[in-house]
Amino acid sequence: MIKQTIEYSDFVKLDLRIGTIVECKEIPGSEKLLNLTVDLGSELGKRTILSGIKKYFSPESLIGTQVLVLVNLEPKKMMSLESQGMILMGVEEVEGEEKITLLVPQNKIW
Repeated sequence: MIKQTIEYSDFVKLDLRIGTIVECKEIPGSEKLLNLTVDLGSELGKRTILSGIKKYFSPESLIGTQVLVLVNLEPKKMMSLESQGMILMGVEEVEGEEKITLLVPQNKIW
């Protein structure tokens, strides 16, 4: 499904940063969510980000991975925890099954 076209003025509102996943754990009672701690550097520090990617990744496989993060998204409460951003991913359908790809930088920044 193609979403509605946005204007450039909408796009420039997004604050996209590169962060490193330093901790990742399952959330008891959740079938979809992982609780990630992402280090966004000295300016923004570490943030908790909840992501519905549990069926695609094990927590251990994500630690140390650099990812693209939307940092100025309004915080959202899920499973009694607050998510303070969103990790951006690509989604595609392959042979009737949804696949996701983390958007990772080509060069490590720290």
